Amino acid sequence: MIESTRHSKILSKIEPISLFLIVASLINLSISTLPGLSNYIQRILNIIESVITIFFTIEYIIRIRCAEKKKEYIFSFYGIIDLIAILPFFLTLGSGFETIRAVRLIRIFRILKFARQLTALKRISKAIGYAKNELIVFFLGTIILLYLSAAGIYVFENKAQPEVFKSIFHSLWWAVATLTTVGYGDIYPITFFGRVFTFIILMIGVGIISIPSGIMVNALQKVIDEKVSNDTSKIDL
Repeated sequence: MIESTRHSKILSKIEPISLFLIVASLINLSISTLPGLSNYIQRILNIIESVITIFFTIEYIIRIRCAEKKKEYIFSFYGIIDLIAILPFFLTLGSGFETIRAVRLIRIFRILKFARQLTALKRISKAIGYAKNELIVFFLGTIILLYLSAAGIYVFENKAQPEVFKSIFHSLWWAVATLTTVGYGDIYPITFFGRVFTFIILMIGVGIISIPSGIMVNALQKVIDEKVSNDTSKIDL
C-alpha cells in the first residue's frame, strides 16, 4: 500500500511532463514527415523519440503498479492508449526506414492521452452512454435514408448519366455528400426530377444534422444536473 502511494505521488508529479512530451512527440512526428531531411536531423529526431518513449514506458509501468486492478487497467481505454504510445517504437527497433515510417505513424494516437486530463471529455463520454440507444436508432435510420436516397437518384439519373450513376452503389457517394449538405459538386443531377429529388434530400439533410445535436445536449444536461445534485448533497452533509 505504501509503495502504491509512493508511485501515485510520483505519477502526479510527472503528469505535467507527460502532457508536455505528448505535444513534443507530435511535433517531432510532424517534422519527421518533412521531405529532404538530412541524416543528422533524422538522428536527432530519433534520439528525441527514444527519450520520449523511455519516459512513456516508465509512466506506463508506474500506472500498472498504481492500479488496484492491474488487468482491468491494461485492457481499459487509457491502458490501451498508453500501450499504443510506446509500442510502435519497440516494434520498429532494427527495422528498415520505410517500415519505421509506416508503423511509427501510429504515434499520432498519443494525442488521445490528453483525454485523461480533460474533465469535459469524461462528461461527453458519460453523456454518450446515456444517449447510446437513441444514437444507435438515429444512425440506423440515417443508413436507411442514405440507401433510399442513393436508390432514388439512381432511378432519376441513371438514363441521363449512365457513366456517373452506374448503380445504387455508385450513387451512395452522391447521397452522402447531399445528406450531409457538403455538396462537393463532383456528382450532380441534370434532370428536372433529379434536381427536385436533390432539393428534398437537402432539406432532410439539414434536419438530420440537428437531431444528434439535440440528443447530445439533453444527455449532457443530464450529466451536469447529476453533478450539481451530487455537489449539493456534499455541501448539505
